[in-house]
Amino acid sequence: MADSKEQVLELLAIAYSMEIETVINYLANSVNLDGVRAEEIKKSLAVDVTEEIMHAQQLGQRIKQLGGSVPGSASVKLGNQIQPTDKTTDVVGVIKAVIDAEEKACAHYNKIIRATDGEDYVTQDLCIRLLADEEEHRILFRGFLKEYEAA
Repeated sequence: MADSKEQVLELLAIAYSMEIETVINYLANSVNLDGVRAEEIKKSLAVDVTEEIMHAQQLGQRIKQLGGSVPGSASVKLGNQIQPTDKTTDVVGVIKAVIDAEEKACAHYNKIIRATDGEDYVTQDLCIRLLADEEEHRILFRGFLKEYEAA
């Protein structure tokens, strides 16, 4: 069980880092995007920043409950997502980056759900709830992509 607990703590720390990176990138894109076509995406990303921070807080609380320590800035692993572009009118690029980030988050939460099955129902439940949020974001941005690519 000790190895299992350490594995879960490691997976949770990765999820925490992913959420922090998402916050940074969504915040940047919600500010940097320009143009009339960007307004709806900017608003959606600004709202999502708050939700992603809440995800990181929930993951941090679970890490602490399991006896771990929440990673600080020197320990957070960044650079796993598509980075914001210098092209401030590339709305489609931002949408695709969001979809990519959400798909990676979904895959990682599914990994934690499998790792905790039958072992840690509290962590599993948390990750199921977070997975639902990420799937909802992914569906929303896939809808945006359909509209923007059709224009």
